[in-house]
Amino acid sequence: MRLLWIIGAVLLLTACNDTPSVNPSRPEQEELSDEALLDTLQRASFNYMWDGADPVSGMAYERIHEDGDYGYDDPSIITTGGSGFGIAGLVVAMERGFISRAEGVARLQKIVSFLARVPRFHGVWSHWLYPSGRVAPFGQKDDGGDLVESSFLMEGLLCARQYMNPAVETEKAVIDGINALWHEMEFDWYRRGGRDVLYWHWSPNYGWEMNFPLEGYNECMIVYVLAASSPTHPCPASCYHKGWARNGNIRSGATFMGYPLQLRHNGAEATGGPLFWAHYSWFGLCPMGLKDQYADYGEAMKAHVLSDYAYCVENPKAYPNYSDSCWGLTAGYSVNGYAAHAPNNDLGVITPTAALSSFPYAPQQAMAAARYWYQRKTLLWGTYGFYDGYSAAARWYPRRYLAIDQLTIAPMIENYRTGLLWRLFMSCPEIQEGLKVLNMTITN
Repeated sequence: MRLLWIIGAVLLLTACNDTPSVNPSRPEQEELSDEALLDTLQRASFNYMWDGADPVSGMAYERIHEDGDYGYDDPSIITTGGSGFGIAGLVVAMERGFISRAEGVARLQKIVSFLARVPRFHGVWSHWLYPSGRVAPFGQKDDGGDLVESSFLMEGLLCARQYMNPAVETEKAVIDGINALWHEMEFDWYRRGGRDVLYWHWSPNYGWEMNFPLEGYNECMIVYVLAASSPTHPCPASCYHKGWARNGNIRSGATFMGYPLQLRHNGAEATGGPLFWAHYSWFGLCPMGLKDQYADYGEAMKAHVLSDYAYCVENPKAYPNYSDSCWGLTAGYSVNGYAAHAPNNDLGVITPTAALSSFPYAPQQAMAAARYWYQRKTLLWGTYGFYDGYSAAARWYPRRYLAIDQLTIAPMIENYRTGLLWRLFMSCPEIQEGLKVLNMTITN
């Protein structure tokens, strides 16, 4: 699914001009305690949304290249979905004292104000924006509403809303602003005339020509949860069951690397998709103990992550550096552009967010990877933490970041440490009602 990121965007990625002289197999950094290392990882990745953010909107840039080479890409482009992950990271940063609460509230006020004045398409934002507020088309026909990216954005905003104190005037203003945006999202419009499925895109210039129904399983489950939960423009449970769950065909009997997948991963039915499918919908929506007639979502996410880990340990393509402490395949920068790395599309590229954002599902394996990479910090680490991806096989170590990868790290590590974002999002009264509409149960 995330291969759609390629549409309308030319990502000119080249190998580093100078071949690194550092040996990636040799440790070079001091040892930190587990807690200190987690603090370091969270603080660095959150900083992408703080010092690295657009000063006008307060939101996250689509990409930051520390090598200064953007090719034909515009470095000023802002991401809506990635900013949703970053907003959750703002909550983490306030809670952990990386920034003061006053600083965090001020940033949220800036973001909410910006989102209220930029173009929306039946209450839904575009995939990309310029700091001026103008839409940055993701492709010729992708110049309107993007329901998936907007849902990631609203998931982060609802986490922030629940963290705010309504007894404090400035925080109450943030709550009211988020509620206004939430209530104006017309999920029912994206049923394309009342069909029992939701559609990813709508454009005032091209209508429904993108023609992408949201059918599971991939990263988009949060869209249906929000649609069922909307207090103003809800969608019926039939959209979820007939559209997303494909009348039950979302269920899978596949086993990969000894782990039952439970869900039929689109395009990777036998092996499981890229690991961001276990992260994007789930930084606020808590899978642990969440069940319906199709899956036990906590167990499904764990199996997805652990099967990816086991695949990297087995390393059937014999790539250098793959091991029990160097693993994780997900979508991101690749040697020749952008790719949705997964066991069925293994290009020898390790993407650190794949393991780091999987801490809640596989903490021992994720910690081993974090330590391995941090001990090779000189080669792999920059201003905002570990770079997006690298390939030891290709001797390819770009100094580049993508928001959608970097900004899930702090929230998902926090969910492992304290469950903060999961508690906040699941405390939303609307979400509780929406889960009932979908006949989901929570057992923990």
